[in-house]
Amino acid sequence: MQIVTRWLEPLRACSLTLLLTATLGQAADSPAIDFSGFNQAVRPQDDFFEHVNGQWLKETPIPADKTRWGSFVILAEESRDNVLAIIDGLSKNSNLDANSDGQKIRDLYRSYMDEDGINSLGLAPIQEALNAIERTSRSALAQEWATAGRLGISRPFSFWINQDSRDSTQYVVYFTQSGLGLPDRDYYFLDDDRSKRLQTHYQVLLTQLFTLAGIDQPAVKAYRVYELEKAIAEHQWTRVENRDRIKTYNRVSLNQLRALLPSFGWNDYLGISDIAEESHVIVRQPTYLQGLQKVIQDTSTEVWKAYYQARLLIDAAPYLGEDYFQASFDFFSKKLGGQEEPEPREKRAVSLVNGILGEVVGREYVKRHFPPQAKERMLALVGNLRKAMAESIDHLEWMDEATKGEAHKKLKKFTTKIGYPDQWKDYSKLEIKPDDLIGNLRRASEFVHAREVAKLGKPIDRTEWFMNPQTVNAYYNPQMNEIVFPAAILQPPFFNMKADDAVNYGAIGMVIGHEIGHGFDDQGRRSDGDGNLRDWWTQSDAKAYGERTRQLVDQYAQFEPLEGQKVNGQLTLGENIGDLGGLTLAWRAYQKSLEGQPPADIDGYSGAKRFFLSLAQIWRINTRPEMIMRRLKTDTHSPPKFRVNGPLTNFQPFYDVFGVSQSDQMWRPEGDRVSIW
Repeated sequence: MQIVTRWLEPLRACSLTLLLTATLGQAADSPAIDFSGFNQAVRPQDDFFEHVNGQWLKETPIPADKTRWGSFVILAEESRDNVLAIIDGLSKNSNLDANSDGQKIRDLYRSYMDEDGINSLGLAPIQEALNAIERTSRSALAQEWATAGRLGISRPFSFWINQDSRDSTQYVVYFTQSGLGLPDRDYYFLDDDRSKRLQTHYQVLLTQLFTLAGIDQPAVKAYRVYELEKAIAEHQWTRVENRDRIKTYNRVSLNQLRALLPSFGWNDYLGISDIAEESHVIVRQPTYLQGLQKVIQDTSTEVWKAYYQARLLIDAAPYLGEDYFQASFDFFSKKLGGQEEPEPREKRAVSLVNGILGEVVGREYVKRHFPPQAKERMLALVGNLRKAMAESIDHLEWMDEATKGEAHKKLKKFTTKIGYPDQWKDYSKLEIKPDDLIGNLRRASEFVHAREVAKLGKPIDRTEWFMNPQTVNAYYNPQMNEIVFPAAILQPPFFNMKADDAVNYGAIGMVIGHEIGHGFDDQGRRSDGDGNLRDWWTQSDAKAYGERTRQLVDQYAQFEPLEGQKVNGQLTLGENIGDLGGLTLAWRAYQKSLEGQPPADIDGYSGAKRFFLSLAQIWRINTRPEMIMRRLKTDTHSPPKFRVNGPLTNFQPFYDVFGVSQSDQMWRPEGDRVSIW
C-alpha cells in the first residue's frame, strides 16, 4: 500500500537526495569540520572525497538494519527518536479528544505496534479483497484497476494531480506507467548472473506469498505473474526517457485517451477514480498505453487475477503477520538492498506515522526543534545565493543578452520556502483506529485520493509543501518555480549556527545553490518563471548549453563505483548539473560575503579550504554494494563520492586553493572542464 510516496511523483527528480527524515537541533556542539574522519594517507589533490571522509568510512560499519550509514541516515535516526518522543508523550495522555491530531498520531502508532494482534489476524484484513479479486470477471478488470488505485495498491498505470506543466495556473491529471514488482523495467531483461538470481528470487517471493495466502498452484501462478510483468515492462519507457519533460508531456482528450487503449473499460475506471469530468489529461508515456492493448488481449483473466492478488499481497505484506513481513523483507530489503536485519519495530512505526501524518507530527516537531533565528539566517543565505546566480548569468560568455534577460526574469520569480508550511494540511476527515492497521492504511489512501482529486478545477494552492518539516532534504518544484528547505536540513553538518561562513557556504550554501541550479538544469531550464514549459532560449544558446551538458554526461559515465558498474551520465545529468551549479554559486556567494577581507585561519585551514572540506563532509556516507547496484540503475543522483569529486575536477578555484597540478589524480585538462553557470 503505497500511500506514503504515491503523490510525490512530480518532485522525485528535483530533490537533493532520496527522501530521508531527520530533525533539527542535534550536534550543535560538534566540530564544524570533523578532522578525525580524514584519511591523511590520501592527498586532497588525488581523491578529495577519500581525503576528507576515508578514515570515517573505514572505521564506521553500516548497522545491520541499514543499507547506508552516514550524514543523512544518522540524522534520520535522530529524527525518528524525536518523533518517537512526541508519540510517547501522547501515549501517556488519556484525555486526548476523539479525532484530534494527537489521537490520530497515538493510535496510528499503536496500530502498527500491536504485533500480537496483527499476527493473530493473519490474512483476515485483506481476505475479502483477495476474494473479490477471485470473483472478478474480465469485463470488470478496469474496476479492479481503479479500486486498487484508490487504495494505494500498485497497478499497470497510475495517476496523480499536479499543475499543468504548460499552464501552471491549472491542476491536471497525469497518467504514468507503473505496476512492476522489481525496481525498474530493466531488471526483467538483464541477463548477468546477479540479475538472473534476482529474477528467480522475486518469483520465489511470489510463490511464498501465494502459499501463505492459501492460493492454489502458487509456483505456477508466480511464474505467470512474473511473465506478465515482463510483458508489461517491455512497453515501459526507460528512466532516462522519463526524465524528458517535453516527451512526457502529451495532452489528450478523454476520447484520445480511450483510443490509446481501446479494449480497456475507461468509463468504469474514470468514474471510480473520480476524474470522469476532466476534459483532458496528460499521458506521460503514450506508447506504453498502446503497448498494453496487446498485453491485455493476450493475457487470460485468470492470470490478471493472480497479478492483482500478487500486487495486493506485496503491498500489504509489510503490515501483515510476521511470516508475510519476513518474506517481503528478505527480498526487497535483503536481496535488493543488502540489509541484514529489519529495523526495530518502533522505528518502522515512526516511519509510518511520518508517512501518513507527516504534517500533523511536523507541527509539533517545529515547535520543539526549529529556532526562528535559523530561518532568518537561511533567508540571508538564500538571498546571497540568488545574487550569486544573477551575477553568474551576467558573466556567462556563451549566453547572449536575450537569453540572459529571460534567465533573470525566471530567477526574480523564484519563491523560497523555509522550515515549515504557512498553512498546515487538514486531517480532520481521516479516521484512525488503534487496532486496525490495514484499515488505517486503506482510509489514509482514500483520504489522500479525495484530497488530491478535489484540487481539480480549484485555484493553485501555493502554500502546499511536498516534504514534511522533519525531512532532511530540499527540493525545487518547476511548476511553482520554488526552492524549499524543510526545517530538518538546517542543522550540522549542513547548517551550523555556530560555524564560520566558510563552513555554512560550503555545506548549506551548496544545497541552496543545487536547488537553484535545478531551475536551470537540462530539464528545469525548459520552464519559465511562471512554471510553464516554454522555450525561452535562442537557438545558439540552446546548442551551447547542450554541448556543455553532453560533456558532463561523458565525464560521469567514466566513474565506476563498483568494478564493471559505471554511473549512467544521462540518468544523473540533472543532479550533476545541480551539484556543479551548487558548488559554483556557493563559492561565488562566499567570496562576496568576505567583502574583500581575508578570513582568519581556523584549525590551521584557510577559509577557502574550509569551504571545500565542509562541502565534502556532507556526503560522508557508506553504502552496501547491493544498494549501490540498485541505485546505479534507478537513482537520478550519482554516488556520494562523485557528488564531491565530479564537480571539483571541473572547478578552477579548487585547483587554485589546493594546488592541483597535472600530475595529480584530481586533475582534468582545462579543455575538458565543464562550466555551465
